Amino acid sequence: MLLRETFPAGPFQCNCTVLACADTKDAIVIDPGGEVDRIAELVAHYDLTVRAIVHTHAHLDHIYCTRDVKEAHGGEVCLHPDDRFLYDGFAMQAQMFGWQPRPTTAVDRWLADGDTVGFGKRGALVVHTPGHTPGSVCFEVTSPGDRPLLFAGDTLFRRGVGRTDLPGGDARTLHRSIKERLYTRDLDSVVVPGHGSATTLGDEARANPWVRAG
Repeated sequence: MLLRETFPAGPFQCNCTVLACADTKDAIVIDPGGEVDRIAELVAHYDLTVRAIVHTHAHLDHIYCTRDVKEAHGGEVCLHPDDRFLYDGFAMQAQMFGWQPRPTTAVDRWLADGDTVGFGKRGALVVHTPGHTPGSVCFEVTSPGDRPLLFAGDTLFRRGVGRTDLPGGDARTLHRSIKERLYTRDLDSVVVPGHGSATTLGDEARANPWVRAG
């Protein structure tokens, strides 16, 4: 069984998730773009141990409070190396959007496609899906008796896809990632996007106006 709390965080309302193994109370935090007090409340309420802080990509709104969470709760900071340039350019990103620049914390683990980030008896499978950024990844989590969960970041939204006009973005690569790396998975999977409401892979494969299966 999984414990999951997903909530919008920060000025851009990035979906942040606290995800835990109910048996062991080991947890991961996905895309902590804000709401550090709420994260702390959940960690305390469920008596969680944060094992990792994972990122679907390194845009400002998904990494803004990574340092705060790391300092408060520990856990390995995890990111795909192809987004290192964005993470290292945190201050420049903040300046672009008028946010207060803040010091970052070091990345502890560089992720690769096919890696698993473990938390208790569960694990988050890393699926590299470049296009929105070069290092964009999705995290697939399965639990017996439940529908698979796919944390898609800004790769795939309900009836939308991630923008590709920012540094490192590429529309053709994004579309290929969605068709070849996502729509080939279990279409019953619940998709938790980086912004907005949840959907399923099957719904998007059939009805997403930007990228459909086939």
